[in-house]
Amino acid sequence: MTTTPAGLGHHPETFREDWLEGLADAYARTVRRVPGAYGVVGRHVPRPGKVAVVIGGGSGHYPAFAGLVGPGLADAAAIGDVFASPSAEQVYRTAKAADGGAGVLLSYGNYAGDVLHFGLAARRLAAEGIETRTVLVTDDVASGPPPVAGQETDPSRDRRGVAGDFFVFKVAGAAAERGDDLDAVTRLAARANALTRTFGAAFAGCTLPGASEPLFSVGAGTTELGMGIHGEPGLRTTHHLTAAELADELVDNLLPELPEGGDGRVAVLLNGLGRTKYEEMFVVYRRVNRRLRAAGLRPYRPEVGEFVTSFDMAGVSLSLMPLDEELGALYDAPCDTPAFRSLPGRHSVEDDVRAEEPAPVRDEASVPVRDEASVPVRDARTPGGDLPATKALQAALDLVAAQEAELGRLDAVAGDGDHGIGIVRGLRAAVAAARAAEPGPAGDPQSAGRALLTAGLALADASGGASGALYGALLAETGAVLSRARAGSGGRPGALFADAADAAQRAVGELGGAAVGEKTMLDALDPFRRELRARAGEELPKAWQAAAEAATRAAADTAQLTPARGRAARMGARGHGHPDAGAVSLALILTAVGTTLR
Repeated sequence: MTTTPAGLGHHPETFREDWLEGLADAYARTVRRVPGAYGVVGRHVPRPGKVAVVIGGGSGHYPAFAGLVGPGLADAAAIGDVFASPSAEQVYRTAKAADGGAGVLLSYGNYAGDVLHFGLAARRLAAEGIETRTVLVTDDVASGPPPVAGQETDPSRDRRGVAGDFFVFKVAGAAAERGDDLDAVTRLAARANALTRTFGAAFAGCTLPGASEPLFSVGAGTTELGMGIHGEPGLRTTHHLTAAELADELVDNLLPELPEGGDGRVAVLLNGLGRTKYEEMFVVYRRVNRRLRAAGLRPYRPEVGEFVTSFDMAGVSLSLMPLDEELGALYDAPCDTPAFRSLPGRHSVEDDVRAEEPAPVRDEASVPVRDEASVPVRDARTPGGDLPATKALQAALDLVAAQEAELGRLDAVAGDGDHGIGIVRGLRAAVAAARAAEPGPAGDPQSAGRALLTAGLALADASGGASGALYGALLAETGAVLSRARAGSGGRPGALFADAADAAQRAVGELGGAAVGEKTMLDALDPFRRELRARAGEELPKAWQAAAEAATRAAADTAQLTPARGRAARMGARGHGHPDAGAVSLALILTAVGTTLR
């Protein structure tokens, strides 16, 4: 156990489990744990015929996200590790526990890992017949350009989701609570997001559980305007601001962006980032209130407090959402969660809860959470007898594990250097899952397909991060194509695997939002699938080897590309001259799989 500057000792490796269990113990009257998952579900769900609103994100932001689960707000929340997205498996299990048969709305902040893992979970839910919609929260005006009317591509789609997600969740939860269908709940949540704007400022960084030094810092005597909740760079650095100066900065950055319309009322949220005291926030709000009224706006039911934090970061953010009769009614609607309760007039949410026997959570996901990272590479293999999918994944694990340090070095050029560790951890889980799911005969593509589908989800769950979700999608889509094939149906296997590679490319491109040439794993996957397609009439081992060699050459050539997608894109030209870690690891995996086909 280590002690942070904040004064508390934590076991970093169990922090997520520990705090979620404590929350469920403290607020058992409102929420309970999702069996076998890092998530909480409201005691009021699943409710037959009700749309389930499922939110989520990383630890370190409480009350977001688990603190906003309860009647009238979110039905469930999936929780990731500190500042990391929950895995697709965790989102899937949490959504399944909340599903009442009327569909699921997934809503979360616009971060690469969240987009990928929630997207992968949505695909699995849809494949099981659970209708699913997604509303990304993009309220942070400091993180991207504003929307442009009539423009086909919305430049604001790259904006981060920060404290304004409270408004989106509140509107969605109220709409679902009153019985709106999935399309209506989605429309209203999307409208709330389109109208919401947030701007923040930070005076000091934060320290993660178990760390002895801050994750990031703000210079003494300065204020970072527009800094993100994970320490992402702000718009500019200025001198330490007084309360009035800070309020003016917040308002001045939001008023020009505030959408027109509404009835003059505006929902207001002054959010503390973790260390700023309530009394200090009230001083800031005093000036904010006067500025908004001077601009002809009427602050409606303003909220001052902590809604989306960043551990012990010092700072505040201001969120605004114009209201009309429709949104105002939903914002007024009652709710009861561990962190936020709304009781309009004399109406008591507690009376409603007592009058209705809570429905039990379906225990469909009671598989215990496993940490495959604790299994040594060689111990993951059983002596002989592995079927094709398991054998291929084991070969990939062996080769990637041998290059783990080099993959970490490549990733550290533009990231945090954990790519090798994460992919090895994910492949360990994939091998174990495939071995358990591949009972059929060696020549049965359906058996191999089911094994790869299960392995993909296991990989994404264990690996985490954007790369884990992408590799999970790649394996899952490959498995989906193979599982639809029939043993002994004739034809060349090369054509079947070319179809699988095409499907994998589409899935990775859709989830990651990347294109060939943007220095991602797609730059290795695309030449592989094209070469495999061109050689579909040849024997599979020969065709695969040629395609894997094309992928290896393309991965090396990514050194000449400038990253244009994801976290590496912020490095600009500094990322030039180094191959992309994801492209290199994919080429290694494809090469290893080829050795098992000979």
